[in-house]
Amino acid sequence: MSALNSAAPLATGLREFDSEIMDMATYIHDYKIDSDLAFDTARYVFLDTLGCGLEALRFKECTKLLGPIVEGTVVPNGTRVPGTPYVLDPVNGAFNIGAMIRWLDYNDCWLAAEWGHPSDNLGGILAVADWMSRTNRAGGHVGNGTVLKVKDVLEAMIKAHEIQGCLALENSYNKVGLDHVVLVKVATAAVVSKMLGLDVRRTADAISQAWVDGQSLRTYRHSPNTMSRKSWAAGDACQRAVNLVMKVMKGEQGVPTVLSAPVWGFYDVLFKGKKFEFQRPYGSYVMENVLFKVSYPAEFHSQTAIEAAKHIHHQLKDMGKSAEDIEEITCRTHEACIRIIDKQFKPMDNFADRDHCVQYMASVMLVFGRLEATDYTDGSEAATSPLVESLRQRITCVEDPQFTRDYHEASLRSIPNALLVKLKDGSVLEEVVVQAPLGHRSRREEAKPEILAKYRRHLGAHFEEGRVEELVRVGGDRDGLEGLDVDRYVDMYVKKTMEW
Repeated sequence: MSALNSAAPLATGLREFDSEIMDMATYIHDYKIDSDLAFDTARYVFLDTLGCGLEALRFKECTKLLGPIVEGTVVPNGTRVPGTPYVLDPVNGAFNIGAMIRWLDYNDCWLAAEWGHPSDNLGGILAVADWMSRTNRAGGHVGNGTVLKVKDVLEAMIKAHEIQGCLALENSYNKVGLDHVVLVKVATAAVVSKMLGLDVRRTADAISQAWVDGQSLRTYRHSPNTMSRKSWAAGDACQRAVNLVMKVMKGEQGVPTVLSAPVWGFYDVLFKGKKFEFQRPYGSYVMENVLFKVSYPAEFHSQTAIEAAKHIHHQLKDMGKSAEDIEEITCRTHEACIRIIDKQFKPMDNFADRDHCVQYMASVMLVFGRLEATDYTDGSEAATSPLVESLRQRITCVEDPQFTRDYHEASLRSIPNALLVKLKDGSVLEEVVVQAPLGHRSRREEAKPEILAKYRRHLGAHFEEGRVEELVRVGGDRDGLEGLDVDRYVDMYVKKTMEW
């Protein structure tokens, strides 16, 4: 351990922040989002994310974690949790909303040197915006004292997407064992700081507190420890971010050289001494290029494999055959898919194992012609199918270096997979290749009607038809939606009781 110079004089005056932190804080406060594409995309992300959160309320593994920390607690002018009767403080509200929207792994995604889900930041953004608006409407003075609009939320989402996504473009946190939710904590802390009225310097304080905070290991995402924490890890990151910002609001200082400090800084302790690399300055690139999960509630690196499997399912049906006639399958894929979800022989012990196993997900599609969230649950038809279990152990993943290059290429950002099927009679089907999933920017216009249909479907399980139609109408009117007060809009999702 380095010697401590106890006789050193105390530092006086303001210390300079690491430039990486000041760049984030300056971007949050000074950059004007003028991209029509970014705002339009943010609206679809917003609706899709809320819909996926509502869908998660159908799963008791999620709902058991929600609500106040102490049962029966109601916070005056507190955050409302969509689809529930809960009224919470913004810190716990951020956890509730964050856990809901990430639970099923069914909304937007960003893939680069690091992967993740920038929409996770909505947990903190919406919780704070709703609480602020209700409090200020009641005569309080949180932040600048105003009632925020939905457009303010969309702008915060664009900037949170940008920070998380740009930090991920060239820097792999998973390769040093860290979970990507560290980026959710940093991005949420940054945008929430401005919402709550902090200036640039104090925003830098909050960002630095997020970097110095204990960072989650990826242990819970990988065998033999795969578990449901991966589904609430982003909610935890949102909760911690809001909590840290509110401490800074009360005068807590920042940690200016949290990244670069020798021995004790993030780079030396957690990043093998490397500094972050940046591909581009902050703007609105990430929101404009974000990936939507349109078709399947599945880890994103598998989306094109499942689409290929659907094609093969129908092809076999047309031939008078089925998945029972398959001898073996080769999945030609990219490196990230192999590293995260290649689990050919790993036992499928729980929901978390199944929704992060490309072999399981492709097998369910091949056998049943579907892949739904309920197919991951213990005791389900898919989880107990001997054919699914047998078939998944006959699917071998091999890396195609060109697929890996295409995955990282900024002009492509594809997520390719190809399935080659050999049948028991010795015949081999033509390989099915899918370069980009439906939610890719190159297929965005094709995806938009499906995104709205998915949103409507998720609303339908919770609200009567009139409320569903109203929410869909409001969501489809960009100008009208952006002009709504946040708290009034959230009220449209409130329920007195939960059926699930």
